[in-house]
Parts: sequence; structure tokens; C-alpha cells
Amino acid sequence: MKLLLRFLCLGLVVVAGVSQVRAQAPVISSLSQNGVLTCSGLQPGTTATVEWASSLSGPWYTNWDNLSSITVATNSAITASVPMFYRVRGVPIDTTTNGMTLIPAGSFTMGNSINDSDITDAKPTNVFVSAFYMDINFVSYGQWTNINAYATAHGYSLTNAGAGKNSATNQPVQTVDWFDCVKWCNARSQLAGLVPVYYTDAGLTQIYTNGEVTVYQNLAANGYRLPTEAEWEKAARGGLSGKRFPWGDTISQSQANYLSYGSLSYDLGPGGYNAIGSVGGTSPATSAVGSFAPNGYGLYDMAGNLWQWCWDWYGTPYGQPTTNNPTGAGSGSGTRVLRGGSWGSYAYSSRCAVRGTSNPNAANAYFGFRCVRGL
Repeated sequence: MKLLLRFLCLGLVVVAGVSQVRAQAPVISSLSQNGVLTCSGLQPGTTATVEWASSLSGPWYTNWDNLSSITVATNSAITASVPMFYRVRGVPIDTTTNGMTLIPAGSFTMGNSINDSDITDAKPTNVFVSAFYMDINFVSYGQWTNINAYATAHGYSLTNAGAGKNSATNQPVQTVDWFDCVKWCNARSQLAGLVPVYYTDAGLTQIYTNGEVTVYQNLAANGYRLPTEAEWEKAARGGLSGKRFPWGDTISQSQANYLSYGSLSYDLGPGGYNAIGSVGGTSPATSAVGSFAPNGYGLYDMAGNLWQWCWDWYGTPYGQPTTNNPTGAGSGSGTRVLRGGSWGSYAYSSRCAVRGTSNPNAANAYFGFRCVRGL
């Protein structure tokens, strides 16, 4: 069988689904700092003891408080005030993905292949993207603050520090500019013992930690980074081709956190802000990470909730400087790409082909991000 255990901000544990029993040893195939754990091989009707890490010193998934645990029976839910890093005791963990999922290599049609008349800067283009890993969720505010503590102690300066008005532990971090996201990726890499991707010199010797400067990326490094625009769109489509959204051609507020506007034929509403978007009783706002069904690649919130920063400078056409793993236009464009729409954006912004753009030093309550890694 396969269980998806979702852990919310106060330790709420929900067993979300059970499928067929398999003759295999239990194994955790996905384990995330921002609260989602996937485990296969457990038997229905049994219990699993869940324990949590109480600090981030060293690799975060190795520091477990074995004296504190909660036992969760299949199809039950309990609440406990605990930190946010979980595992099932006695079940081996595949740490190679660490809260990420594999996006397979391949070609796909990037852009407005269904000819929506209001998308004018996304001409359909056949693009090849190599395989990579992507965070299954947005970087959460809790995850951001923990890495930010490490970054500050190691000489980083993150100006905005994710201090959005609607921030909460298991909400996606918001009010982050592009520069801080890139620096945070480097800090996450160093904490995990990986090679940082971003540098302040073309020779790739000075790790980017401070300021708003010209940034160079080393795609051969194994650390965390922002996705390219092509990587983001391939991942968002979830293996589907020629669809408006990650799941099909229409959208409703049961599928994503966005602002519904009734005049769009593909927006099934209901109208207004999504009622799920509330933090501390304040609405409208972001929704907790993983609140909706994932796409075909197992990614959550690839439509709505927050616009997601990408590496690329904004420019047209696609496929720059080459359609094989394009990395975007030259720096002369002045703004960086955002994708996916937000809780305060209409449904047309949540389409897979829609391209947002903003100055990289803009920290906005509608902006967030997730990380990728090369193989």
C-alpha cells in the first residue's frame, strides 16, 4: 500500500490515502522539511511511530529526538505541538531526493500551444530539458527561517528575510526578492554539504552571499538553485501536453488558490478569493503548502498560491540561447521571470504558458519560490 502523511503547522497528522498492499519492505520515498512525507510498504490497519528532528545542525534528517514520538493509527488524525521535521521510526529513508521529485528528461512544447488569444509572448517552441529534481512544495516560511538562521551565522545577508504579512510556518514564504532567493539557495546547499550554484565572478570562485550584484550560475554544481523558465514549465505541465493548467483545460478553486473571475470560460469558480487562503484568521492569503492535489509529477501548487521566481531574464522568443536546456535571454532585459500566478491573481495568470516578470529586487506579497537540483 501507499500512505501519504501530511504534517501541518502544529503537528497535525492526516493519513490521506490508502491503495493496494505490495509485498515490499517499507521505505520513505519522499521526506520534506516543509511537511510532506510519502511512505510505501506499510500494512493497512497497523500503526507507525512518527518522530521529529529538533535542530538543523548537520544534515537535517539525521538529528532525531528519539525520546519524543507520537503513534499514528491508519486513518486517524491527532494533534501535537512539535517541531516540523518528521519521519516514520524504523523505516529507511531515501535521502537522495530530500523532499524533491524527479522531473524526467525530454522534449516538450513550451508556450501557448492552444492559441489563447491573450497570451502574446509565449509562442509555442519545442524545447529539450535534461532531467532534474524539483521541490514538491514551495519553500515554506518555516523552512526559510531555519536556513536563514544558518545563512546569517555564516556571513550571508538576506535583506527581506521572508517577512510577509501572511507568513506562517507551513505557509509558503512570501515577500522575497530574486536576489534573496538565490542567496538562500546557496546557503541551503552549503548546509547540506553540496556545491553552491551561484557566484559573483565569471570564474565561479566567489560564492554569492551578499548584495544585489551580477550573478553567475554554475549548472555543473550539485547544489540547490532556481529553475530555469523551461524547467519550470516542463515540471508544471506534469507530463501533459497542450493543456491550460497542470491538470487540464479548466480550473476551479478546489484545485488551486487564485482569485476567481466569472467571465472566463475556463474558470469554474466559485467567484472571489479562495476561502482556503487564510493565515491566523486573516483572509485573503496564501494556503498551506500541499493543500491541493499534486500534478502528474507529484508537484503541489504549480498553479496559484504564489508567483514563483525563475532564473531567467525575461525576453522573447523562447529557446535562448538554444532550445537545448535554454537559460533565457541576456541581462539587458532588466527583469526576471515569474511563473504560476498567485492567490491574488485571476485564473488567466495560473495557466502553464503565462509569463510574469518583475525587477529582481522586488519583494512582493505575491512572490515565492521552490528549488531544483541537477542530477
